Amino acid sequence: MKSEITIGHEAGGQPVTFDMEELLATRLLVQGNSGSGKSHLLRRLLEESAAMVQQVVIDPEGDFISLAEKFGHIVIDGAAYSPAEIDALARRIREHRASVVLALEGLEVEQQIRCAAQFMTALFDAPREHWYPALVVVDEAQMFAPSVAGEIAEDTRRMTLGAMTNLMCRGRKRGLAGIVATQRLAKLAKNVAAEASNFLMGRTFLDIDMVRAADLLGMERRQAERIRELERGYFLALGPAISRRPVAVKIGPVQSGKKETSSGLMPLPTEAPEDMEALLTKGLAAEAAQAAPPPPTAPLAPPIEAIERSIVQQEDHASPTADVAGQTDVEAQIGQIIDSLARSDGAAFQSASAQYQSFVARCRSERIIGPMPDMQAFRRQFAIAGAGLDELAEPIRARILHLAESVEEDLLAPWLVIARAAHAGETQVDEDALARAYGTSSPGRIRRLLDHLEKQGTIVVREDFGGERTVLVPGLDAIPVD
Repeated sequence: MKSEITIGHEAGGQPVTFDMEELLATRLLVQGNSGSGKSHLLRRLLEESAAMVQQVVIDPEGDFISLAEKFGHIVIDGAAYSPAEIDALARRIREHRASVVLALEGLEVEQQIRCAAQFMTALFDAPREHWYPALVVVDEAQMFAPSVAGEIAEDTRRMTLGAMTNLMCRGRKRGLAGIVATQRLAKLAKNVAAEASNFLMGRTFLDIDMVRAADLLGMERRQAERIRELERGYFLALGPAISRRPVAVKIGPVQSGKKETSSGLMPLPTEAPEDMEALLTKGLAAEAAQAAPPPPTAPLAPPIEAIERSIVQQEDHASPTADVAGQTDVEAQIGQIIDSLARSDGAAFQSASAQYQSFVARCRSERIIGPMPDMQAFRRQFAIAGAGLDELAEPIRARILHLAESVEEDLLAPWLVIARAAHAGETQVDEDALARAYGTSSPGRIRRLLDHLEKQGTIVVREDFGGERTVLVPGLDAIPVD
């Protein structure tokens, strides 16, 4: 059976193909700003491979339900089923190898995230005899795998991050090939993005997204501007399933979906002002009264007896003082491991996922049992240890960490190095220490880092005529000095 599909063509007209068997083993990451053609690309990929492999689409905006008309996908309205029914549907989908679209547009954002997370978890937990190959396409993946905590509840964030991490990190053995698409690489959790080996990068304008995209494509930073200049419908492609070198591909046409309307100007209505006013106000009160929804019914409070029983049960199972002390010992051991890794040669030059894997392996080898920090908490502790903040007095350390709350996660480690040096009265930049913290050996990248931090208002850079730079950190003056 043929396993290749054509997704588009290069500038010279040569077709660009996708090896679907290779994709099942290596996963795919798609990035593109709104209007770059990201949804069109996903639709082309789904249409061309519809007859080859089972497809499961997580669709928060209802963009892909038209696949049902031409390709027989089953549309599942996430708002119409209970959590238990979503679990059962996912198990049956894996058993019967049905291609489906999970439509979530009828739900609020947090409900969309919880429904999708439960659905993906059930796909992942299917019995071994149902581990058939399937593409799992997640559009707007930054919603389901956020890089930082947003407005959603913490338990929801942990639930969805766990589901997405399982899909991208461990799904291959279960036949699940993740395809994640996002508008913002900087908003997508790194441990999810790092598991993809194939990339299709569309137009993006923000520097941080261009730099991450260039890194994934193996391009030098000065070539990142090429990503900003891509036209709509063009993507830079790289990966074992596509090409061993970055190629610019124009995505081919699709068969399903609505034809896109022009975004140009159109004539305004010709009604007279009084006629337009009548159209807007006639019968307004009656329409508003008819459209008013009924007031929500407040849920019944649990009986007092049930609350009392719950409190008693929690007290009966409360951990004794020895358990608290044991947990403190575990946290101290974890801190020592992170400190050791942060101070080891070359650790900062590894990817975040490689650092975290080394940390988990060390914890296992030392038989540490207890709650482990997630990727975000680990990165923060790693940056603090690498900057040597633990050696500072608590008021100073607390103040620096308070100021660090406005610093982007990717830039936290070098900023902490700058902040500690600035507090010690060192106004000259130690570029070697900064390079180690940032994981680079490029002087140009260090210059861009300082420029970016200054634009964010987290540092102030002054350069004299001799080229010497003085770096200050606003807010450090408030730290009491012993």
